[in-house]
Amino acid sequence: MTKSVDELCRKRDIQFAELVEQCGLDEQRVMAIMLGRWTPSPSERHAIAAALDVEVDDITWGHRTPIQHIYGHGPG
Repeated sequence: MTKSVDELCRKRDIQFAELVEQCGLDEQRVMAIMLGRWTPSPSERHAIAAALDVEVDDITWGHRTPIQHIYGHGPG
């Protein structure tokens, strides 16, 4: 079963700053990935998976926040 980056950090007791340091990515990008607001690139996935000592496929990637349409006619 896959887990989110946030779940894996909590399970392994890894603090946010430690994850940022270990993966070498921008702090804001890591925060967006942890919050499910950014779908990481393949290289970002590999960096985070390596920092968490798991395989890329062991992590649930992608948006957790529903994507809303800003333009359009809406449901009416």
